[in-house]
Amino acid sequence: MTTRRQLFGGSREIASAVVYAFPGRHEQVREALERQPGVEIHAETPDGRFVVTVEASARATTGDNLLALQNLEGVSAAALVAHYENV
Repeated sequence: MTTRRQLFGGSREIASAVVYAFPGRHEQVREALERQPGVEIHAETPDGRFVVTVEASARATTGDNLLALQNLEGVSAAALVAHYENV
């Protein structure tokens, strides 16, 4: 399947999200988020909530990257807050 980015060229796409860690998994989730390409942590709470931005890459859209966050071990939810695409 060809993505819009591949078809029309390099647009800039960024999203913000809140990622929720399961109780007791805060440190594990922070480490996993730090390893994710295009993900930056902007704030976190002691109870395991993270405010992050996610940038698209040539290989994946922000939607793909948000789904990857949701599937990280220790994550209970990843909620999209805002999305911006400059085409």
